[in-house]
Amino acid sequence: MQRFIPDRVFDADMSTAGRFGDLPDWDLSDLYTAPDAPELKRDIDWLEQACLSFAKEYEGQLAGLDAKQMLDCVLRYEKIEIIAGRIMSYAGLRYYQNTTDGERSQFLGNCQEKITVFTTPLVFFSLELNRIEDEALATLFAENEDLARYKPIFDKLRAMKPYQLSDELEKFLHDQSTVGAAAWNRLFDETMAGLEFEVNGEAYTLESTLNFLTEQNRDLREAAARELARVFGSQIKLFARVHNTLAKEKEIEDRWRGMPTPQTGRHLANQVEPEVVEALRNAVVSAYPRLSHRYYDLKRKWLRLNALEVWDRNAPLPMEDERVIGWQEAKDTVLSAYSGFSPRMADLAEPFFSKGWIDAGVKPGKAPGAFAHPTVVEVHPYVMLNYLGKPRDVMTLAHELGHGVHQVLAAGQGELLASTPLTLAETASVFGEMLTFRKLLAQAETPMQRKVLLAGKVEDMINTVVRQIAFYDFECKLHEARARTELTPDDINALWMSVQGESLGPAFSFMEGYETFWSYIPHFVHSPFYVYAYAFGDGLVNALYAVYEEGDPDFQEKYFDMLKAGGSKHHTELLAPFGLDATDPAFWDKGLSMISGMIDELEAMEA
Repeated sequence: MQRFIPDRVFDADMSTAGRFGDLPDWDLSDLYTAPDAPELKRDIDWLEQACLSFAKEYEGQLAGLDAKQMLDCVLRYEKIEIIAGRIMSYAGLRYYQNTTDGERSQFLGNCQEKITVFTTPLVFFSLELNRIEDEALATLFAENEDLARYKPIFDKLRAMKPYQLSDELEKFLHDQSTVGAAAWNRLFDETMAGLEFEVNGEAYTLESTLNFLTEQNRDLREAAARELARVFGSQIKLFARVHNTLAKEKEIEDRWRGMPTPQTGRHLANQVEPEVVEALRNAVVSAYPRLSHRYYDLKRKWLRLNALEVWDRNAPLPMEDERVIGWQEAKDTVLSAYSGFSPRMADLAEPFFSKGWIDAGVKPGKAPGAFAHPTVVEVHPYVMLNYLGKPRDVMTLAHELGHGVHQVLAAGQGELLASTPLTLAETASVFGEMLTFRKLLAQAETPMQRKVLLAGKVEDMINTVVRQIAFYDFECKLHEARARTELTPDDINALWMSVQGESLGPAFSFMEGYETFWSYIPHFVHSPFYVYAYAFGDGLVNALYAVYEEGDPDFQEKYFDMLKAGGSKHHTELLAPFGLDATDPAFWDKGLSMISGMIDELEAMEA
């Protein structure tokens, strides 16, 4: 899962080589050894023929298959998914290593186009399955246990049944996708990667300029924030065009499908009920005063300011240690925290370090932020970082390794069932962060060290919960407004500012130009309404961790079982063994109370 909260990134111009020890690079040879590798050509050729033969044999025939034939059909479809996923994982990971490299961009584009063309004949599969009567499918599942294992996939597909278009229209949408949203996504990525910012007479990329916002020097933070505003402002018409086009494209497709809200598609993909997301959103918004408002007022006092400016939001505390953390120490810290929970968890994470599954260094053109990509179940995940040696980077390592462990465990479900809905995909990552934080907190030698650690964790949780729900509200407003009219840059700016003051609170003053900062958030472009998954995951983990701290003797085994389930179970089934229920509105208050409890402790330190 991608984790793009790009507030702690670094520039290749300020080379990281040697600063943190030997930072690992990806070894993508487990996918393919090179773009011209014979194995890659073999798989591309196989995929083209496999799609054609699958369509020839099964199109128009699904309703007449018996249980054994249906199982064979599903297994063949799964194999196609594996090969297509393997090809696109390789092309995508190479591209993210250097998004400004023309050859890598072309290779990715060519792979996308080929696979889109090859898989167009498969569009019938989900459409025909959804025309089979429920009773007929139930009979097939009853007759074949191996087929019944795939019922969650059928259920997920059939959730789209009310919004299904004609076969011809579905094929058209599939075919034109490479010149629709995918093309606008690439334009956004390449534009962002190519932006140049000048701070104190030196030129930097977006990553390094954002990184300055976490520096102790307030003048440097202000200079970086103002330069971000200047450059975003110079490109704001392009970014507004990207958002206008993508939001309108989505509105048109949603309208043709008859989806009741712009968020419906995301909720269906996440296998979460709209009322659950609404309960989460409402709980967080009502908690703004006791979370972000209260914390940022404390931070304002610590920084001895009358008001916080936007460049103070992620500023380190005055008493914070500026020590650079080497890669080996970061690795040891995270693996030790994982091992303290369960040696098995550390064993699952160790190969990421020893087998070339992590790309950690900052390089020219490399994508910002961090993510863990699961690739396909026959290979293994890869983790991307932009490691800067700061405490938050250690937490990011713990986060992405959590994703990786989750993906390794879920791979046993097979390609179609391994993928976890976004709402649950953040569980292991946030839990890994929490384990690492708790270990560091237990090792704090002085009240001041404890205070810095608590404040850092509260800030991360506010960024994960409050900030992401504010992002979600912004997206809801953006899509609602775009359904009525074309939006000017000023229109979008106003929507952005309408959620910022509410979420951050009265401690903040907003500089001129901050209204354009919506423009660099990649989630809005790549995955509309993705952002609430972060808040969902954080709240869920806070509730889970409370159960863990209560001393459930079987907690570790239950936890691993939950991760191994992948996408084979609904969130209600996965949480039931822990006595938790996300459909209960009070569930979210339990998670939010952990954050407010940490702020209580910070306030008590001031007394």
